[in-house]
Amino acid sequence: MRFFVALFAMLAALATPVLADPADVEAASRGVVRVVIIGNDGPELLPVSHGTGFAVGRERIVTNAHVIRQALEDERLAIGIVPADGEEAVYARIVAVSERNDLALLATTSNLGLPPLTISGNPPTSGAVIAIGYPANVDLAQGLEFADLFRAQPPVTATGFLSGRRPSREMDTLLHTAPIAAGNSGGPLVDECGRVIGVNSFGAESQGSDAEFFFAVSTRELLPFLRANDVSPQMSSGACRSLAALDAEEQARRDAEAARIAAASRQSAEELAARTGELRRTAGYAVMDERANGMALAFLALLVATAAGLVAAWFHVRQELRRRAVAGALALAALIGGVVAWFTRPPFEEIDRRVEDALHDEARGADTGPVVAGGAGGGDYICTLDESRSRVTGAPARDLPFAWREDGCVNDRTQYGRTDGTWARVFVPANEAAVSVNRFDPASSELTMERYLLGREAMTQARTARGGFTAPQCGASEAEARAFGTAQDAVTSALPSTPNERLVYRCTASAPEGES
Repeated sequence: MRFFVALFAMLAALATPVLADPADVEAASRGVVRVVIIGNDGPELLPVSHGTGFAVGRERIVTNAHVIRQALEDERLAIGIVPADGEEAVYARIVAVSERNDLALLATTSNLGLPPLTISGNPPTSGAVIAIGYPANVDLAQGLEFADLFRAQPPVTATGFLSGRRPSREMDTLLHTAPIAAGNSGGPLVDECGRVIGVNSFGAESQGSDAEFFFAVSTRELLPFLRANDVSPQMSSGACRSLAALDAEEQARRDAEAARIAAASRQSAEELAARTGELRRTAGYAVMDERANGMALAFLALLVATAAGLVAAWFHVRQELRRRAVAGALALAALIGGVVAWFTRPPFEEIDRRVEDALHDEARGADTGPVVAGGAGGGDYICTLDESRSRVTGAPARDLPFAWREDGCVNDRTQYGRTDGTWARVFVPANEAAVSVNRFDPASSELTMERYLLGREAMTQARTARGGFTAPQCGASEAEARAFGTAQDAVTSALPSTPNERLVYRCTASAPEGES
């Protein structure tokens, strides 16, 4: 019964609507920039106008064509890129402009380390959307001066709803209600997982109490534009799912598995009890038969011994010594045989012994499963992404070769650390604002990768913590692996409570070379 209750709970969790994590939009915001058109009056730089853009690759920024139109028309104007996080602003040059669909691609003059935004490969047709950008009316309300536009500031996020797709101005656009204003142009329109579904471009004029609608250039326009300019954007086509929902599903799955194991154990116990009863009956009948046969044989031997004894006595009276000796020997032999038959009868405890032996032989005969390469002792795997248990925000590999050694070495080059029976490796790159934590469970052959997208300050702390220890080379001893696992806790303890991305891979032993 518990199995079905747990199974129902798991199905209910799977059917529960999922809500994305706010951290996803925050992470996407760190790849959004202010695009400033700059003039000069002698040595002084003067902002002429500004819009918004977002990173789609290393040193590549997307914005609207109309945002940079002034710089196109007047070569004395420059384009500045101001990141949302940090202190450094840089210049940009124009790579490509498409007036038809109001798109422009810029290249920064130096690498700002901006995290590229992921573009949805399967954008929604309805639901909540978020506009990210730098609306000028917010700057005005804050009393910002033009010079303040060169300071790094987080962009503004505004939530609305997707109202459909419709062609306009000879391009494919998305109609939505997430408020945008002058300055938002060129900024991303994202889903709840922070994935780009459009580039905000313009708004509909509102008359009095009329509802306000806004337009974003769709990814149907954006993707061909990027590819035509040698940009391979990071894409994700999976469903937008929250980690809370995934955790609930995992807990329901564990409960269902525990209930299944308990039910199987009860069934096995019942089957064992039934089998034990059957063996006990069989052994009981056999022992009782053997005991009865022994008693009958002893009684028969006693009769023979008695008869032979009487005959011996008769021959003794008649003084026939030879015949007396033969009869006496027969009597003694029969008596000894009867005693032996009586005392060699199987005891009742023999029933239990025979049942145990039979169960042991059956268990040994059933343990004939194939030996699988890999497991806790190490081996070569192919790990396949389990999308039903993953939260995908980027563009991960679907299949990974994974050579595991029992000392925690992966692919003969990367040593994992061990903490409380868990093997893990923390990766803190120097040129990317993200921390990845990979964990492998040899018992279940399951690889989990969690990725944390961090701001500048948090990333600096992570790099500082990572600089406090050195990763051992492959082939580390048990003590070294444990010390390394403990050292990595300095990084993981400073990470947010939940990652932005979780990838669960199911690993199976790969066939030896030459086999298929």
